[in-house]
Amino acid sequence: MSEVRIAAEPRTVFGKGAARKIRRADKVPAVLYGHGIEPKHLTLPGHEVLLALRTANVLIHLKGDGVDELALPKGVQRDPIKGFVEHVDLLLVKRGEKVTVEIPVTTVGDVNSEGLLDQQLVSIAVEAEATHIPTGVEVDVEGLEIGTVVTAADLKLPQGTTLIADPEVVVLHVINKPVEAPAETETVAEGETAEAAEGESAEASE
Repeated sequence: MSEVRIAAEPRTVFGKGAARKIRRADKVPAVLYGHGIEPKHLTLPGHEVLLALRTANVLIHLKGDGVDELALPKGVQRDPIKGFVEHVDLLLVKRGEKVTVEIPVTTVGDVNSEGLLDQQLVSIAVEAEATHIPTGVEVDVEGLEIGTVVTAADLKLPQGTTLIADPEVVVLHVINKPVEAPAETETVAEGETAEAAEGESAEASE
């Protein structure tokens, strides 16, 4: 996993007014905490933060005046309408340290043509070294038959990664495709149309 370096400035002014001023300057208020340190209030460049957060569990190298730390995003507040980042909580981590994170679960391939894939989990809790967090785990579902169940224990995690989630939890399974009901509504509608047409013909003849 690569590190993303982001410039960090100490933040000494707080409150909603100060936060709005920071955001107007295309920057993001942030808090760095962990390892028993006093929380550090920071200001980060907005565009760089937005790009970094596109990667799950991105490792951020904070560098600036009095700051030279590695951190993982642990809480992100976004504007509900425009989607820009309003605030970030960052967890301080050290090289070699194990951390617990959620990584995405994705599938490759297609199940048996008569079946339907039902994915129960889109992410799974694992433990990994802070600087080697996997980007995700893939499940090959090519040709899986109806009734096949894949649990957390069946996942092929990258080397150095340990499963934290319940091994028996169902990640995905293959179910029968739903049977389409006959088009009764359409048949009834056609009957009603025919009856209406007959009625109109009878009225015309009178």
